[in-house]
Amino acid sequence: MNYIPQTEKDIKEMLDVIGVSSVDELFKDIPKLLNLPLNLPDAISEYELVKRLKGLSNLNAYAGRYSYFIGGGAYNHFIPALVSHLLSRSEFYTAYTPYQPEISQGTLQAMFEFQTYMSMITGMDVSNASMYDGASSTAEAVLMSFRLKKKSKVIISETLNPEYLSVVKTYLSGRGEAIEIVPFNRKTGRVDIDKLVSMIDQNTASVVVQSPNFFGIIEDLAEVEKAVHSAGALLIVAFTEAFAYGFLKPPGEFNADIVAGEGQSFGIPMSYGGPFLGILATKQNYVRTMPGRLVGETTDRNGKRAYVLTLSAREQHIRREKATSNICSNEGLCALAATIFLSSIGKNGLYEMAKLNHLNSEMLKSELNDISGVKVAYSAPTFNEFVIEIERSANSLIDYLAQKGIIAGVLLSKYFNKMDGRLLLTATEINTPDEIENLVEHIKKFVKG
Repeated sequence: MNYIPQTEKDIKEMLDVIGVSSVDELFKDIPKLLNLPLNLPDAISEYELVKRLKGLSNLNAYAGRYSYFIGGGAYNHFIPALVSHLLSRSEFYTAYTPYQPEISQGTLQAMFEFQTYMSMITGMDVSNASMYDGASSTAEAVLMSFRLKKKSKVIISETLNPEYLSVVKTYLSGRGEAIEIVPFNRKTGRVDIDKLVSMIDQNTASVVVQSPNFFGIIEDLAEVEKAVHSAGALLIVAFTEAFAYGFLKPPGEFNADIVAGEGQSFGIPMSYGGPFLGILATKQNYVRTMPGRLVGETTDRNGKRAYVLTLSAREQHIRREKATSNICSNEGLCALAATIFLSSIGKNGLYEMAKLNHLNSEMLKSELNDISGVKVAYSAPTFNEFVIEIERSANSLIDYLAQKGIIAGVLLSKYFNKMDGRLLLTATEINTPDEIENLVEHIKKFVKG
């Protein structure tokens, strides 16, 4: 941003408008214990300041000094310069969230295009204009299933992202509905179909299965769908890595009822964990139970194409008791970033990038599996992340790799019992063959002691 200093005159004029005599008076309500002096250096020129700040930024781990093999819900992907350039145009970020159904045609068109892309990627009939993130999308999908089925139990796969599960539990706390967790097969890493079949009963509104799941494993959605729908429940497919559906069959082709997940991979940086982009898509006949908003295409009185908020079952538009959710907005700028990203790389580009993710991950998996003392934990196929098991502490391995300039893996012991030696690794199109080889060599040295 521009460096625009405030003069003493500027400060006095602002204080006069506010009605206080000094800056100290403005902050008088802050306890002295918290009102710490900044101890800033003397003023310097704009050029000197920019140079100093760039020097500080180069101390960050991201500044080319580390390679990354960490995922678990946030992924390091290439973002074309076009995305941030177009996203920074004032027409977009000043018309961030239109509240009237007919204004901000450019923003509404961008939302419409986003919905179209998400429907294509998930294989579903309709998508809303986005949610806050993948976790809230998944929780909203569960609430949606309760509205549709008028039943009080949801079954969730143990391999759903644990943070998503935590959000679902928070959403349902105090409501009275039950959550049951279906375990995964310890050999394949997939949901245990036999256990799932035995758990579904007449009270089950829906079953939530993530694919690729938290272990990176591609679920057998055909088998899951058969088990769920034969019992009369709804199938909710969650995801964290949107790139997977550039390479794999989308959930819609497996007759999923609702698809919910994270779109951060599409042109949105990891940004210390947010803001991210929630995706929610469903079948056409369930559209009126969707949360959030839906943009539609129509014509104006002159016969020209126009965009309008077609459905907005929110408490800001209708009576609160009729609202489908208290989700009050959509991630407009993040949805726009994803739309620009997908427009720039195209359908073939999405496939090629997704394929490269898979190839890099398979290369890394194969080389690690050849190391004595390291094995791939589960036998089912994966997309771009997988779990390894080592004979030593996985936590110690992460610390060791960090000293070598490698940020690697999610500790599964943080979320699961008896997994001290297991680590979730991710490889994307960002990772070069040299980086992969470097990681393999350092893991080999670590396990040999």
